[in-house]
Amino acid sequence: MSVTPLEALPLELLRQRASTKWRKYGDDVLPFFVAETDYPLAPAITRALQRAVELGDTGYTPPAPGIRETFVGFAQRRFGWTVDPSHVFWTGDVMMGVVEILRRIIEPGDRVIVMPPVYPPFYDTVEEAGAVVERVSLQRTDAGWQIDLDGVEAALEAGARAILLCNPHNPTGTVHSRESLAALADLADRFGVPVVSDEIHGPLAHAPVVFTPFLTASDAARRVGYAVTSASKTFNLAGLKCAVMIGGSDRQANVLRRLPAEVEWRTGIFGGLAHVAACSPESDAWVDSLLAALAHNRALLSQLLAAHLPLATYVEPDAGYLAWVDVSAYGWGDNPAREILRRTKVAFHHGPLFGDEGKGFVRINFGCSPDMLAEAIERVGALARS
Repeated sequence: MSVTPLEALPLELLRQRASTKWRKYGDDVLPFFVAETDYPLAPAITRALQRAVELGDTGYTPPAPGIRETFVGFAQRRFGWTVDPSHVFWTGDVMMGVVEILRRIIEPGDRVIVMPPVYPPFYDTVEEAGAVVERVSLQRTDAGWQIDLDGVEAALEAGARAILLCNPHNPTGTVHSRESLAALADLADRFGVPVVSDEIHGPLAHAPVVFTPFLTASDAARRVGYAVTSASKTFNLAGLKCAVMIGGSDRQANVLRRLPAEVEWRTGIFGGLAHVAACSPESDAWVDSLLAALAHNRALLSQLLAAHLPLATYVEPDAGYLAWVDVSAYGWGDNPAREILRRTKVAFHHGPLFGDEGKGFVRINFGCSPDMLAEAIERVGALARS
């Protein structure tokens, strides 16, 4: 059955938004840098928030907001993942959950493995938890990127005490295979270290790729693992604070259960209401329409780059709406986003912020209208020809 793709809102309406994407730069800049999308909210979310405003329902999030139950249902429907409800807890956002977990599973000064190029807050979060970043770069192949299991093993042998995983990976869009996740879990289990998996882009895997939640990869993954995720990337809810933390076993669930009460209190009531609406079956058709729109733009970006920036290297992401594009061949420096912004008024994300592996790269958010995406790449193509 065909699915009608979502249509992005008109540019003149988007420019009335107050969010970072539309306020960081002036109206003469086309923004593609931050992970906000340009689509209308899922109708169930709009209704829930409108009703809350009508009621003046802006107080504290209640102790049983429905976050646990709706996440369990969503995971079962979308991923075939049967989650023990007693293993599910919530907080304000994914990075907040990550840092609170890290604080309780490592000692100050411990080294935590991250896999660059990776979402810039990973570095800050490890440091906030009192730990030290241990970089084990993803391996770049002709087909994309993969976990360097030998590098992880060497880091664990040298004393690293935890692994912070990004699955699906940001910025590359890589959906790690079940086999690589199971192998990672085996290493963590052998060395007795925990794995914390950020899975915020999980609902956005592009068929035929199948997203494997880390905690489903193997028995070892459940013994060592935590997952932290949110509806915020899929449903564009970053300003409404709500994320879920899942323990792989009773032992990890007990760690989450003993987190300070304030960790749960940081969940915003609008975030909780939006999460419940997003994870309800009523919103499944909206997700399917979003995926159809993103699939179109993912392929369109390939065509646009081939036509206007033929020296760029781009592997279509397995998941999400973020493209990791190597434009180093054009000689725009280690951080080409700066030159592109200055000379074309197109704002891409800065590759080096993701690690040294990002030099010469830009990250492009294609969760927008096809016309806006085309105009941006045409502008940058004109720069390349100048």
